[in-house]
Amino acid sequence: VQLQASGGGLVQAGGSLGLSCAASGSFFSIDVMGWYRQAPGKQRELVALITSGGSTKYVDSVKGRFTISRDNAQNAVYLQMNSLKPEDTAVYYCNALIKYSYATRSTGYWGQGTLVTVSS
Repeated sequence: VQLQASGGGLVQAGGSLGLSCAASGSFFSIDVMGWYRQAPGKQRELVALITSGGSTKYVDSVKGRFTISRDNAQNAVYLQMNSLKPEDTAVYYCNALIKYSYATRSTGYWGQGTLVTVSS
């Protein structure tokens, strides 16, 4: 299984960016998909996640500004980031919990990371 992320870049404060991540390979289903980020000198943190049923969770610092969504048919997850702030600058990683059969436990996979830089 591979997760391919795209969409990072440089944007001014107050601007918007969208991230995409698609899973490829052979598997039974994807449970939770999410986005994490790691700023220089800091630990990786959860940004947002979404279940297969569409329930979402956000870290407080992005609530009202970021929106996570997914396309189960495309095995893809998206992150729309609005009103970006310099403190949102980080490498963003997508994550997926994948099952290889109904009865097995999920296995976590990471995308390669995409850099988001917000200038002030």
